[in-house]
Amino acid sequence: MGLFFGNKFVRAANMKQKKIFFEHRNSLESSFGIESAWATPISKNLFKLDNILFYAKDYSLGDIVKVKKRNQDLIVIGLEKESGHSTIRIIFNDERDVIIIREKLKELGCESEISNSSILISVDIPSEVKYNLIKSFLEQGEKLSKWVYEEACIAH
Repeated sequence: MGLFFGNKFVRAANMKQKKIFFEHRNSLESSFGIESAWATPISKNLFKLDNILFYAKDYSLGDIVKVKKRNQDLIVIGLEKESGHSTIRIIFNDERDVIIIREKLKELGCESEISNSSILISVDIPSEVKYNLIKSFLEQGEKLSKWVYEEACIAH
C-alpha cells in the first residue's frame, strides 16, 4: 500500500506501528538518553522493531522487545527474541563519503539510515549477509582513517 507523488511511489506507514522508547547510556558524555523507534505490536507488551537504532545498544531491526507503559510512553525493558540481524554504527571523518559508503553497503546486502548528524549512519546487517565480509570492509575504512565504527548489536 502506498501513494504516488509525481512519479515517485511512497510506501504508506504501517498504521499499526507505535513509537517505542529505548533508554540508553551515552558513554562519550557519561549521560543517559532516550531514542525512539517505530515498532509493530505483537501483543500488549511485545513489539517487533521496525527501525535501525542509532544510540541504544543490544537491539537490532526485527528483534522482538518487551515494553512497559510509563505515563503514555512505551518503554523498552528487554529483549524477548533476536531477529538474527546485527547493527553497526559508522562515524565518518568526511561527510562526502557517506553516500558512497551507504551505496557500497547496500550492494553488500545492508540497509542503512542517516542520523540527525550527517556523519553518523546506522547499518542493518541481515542474517543472510556474511558478517566477516562487512567487518573486513569496515576495518579497511578504519585503517584508512575514513571512519570509526562500533558494533552496537551482533547477532549470536
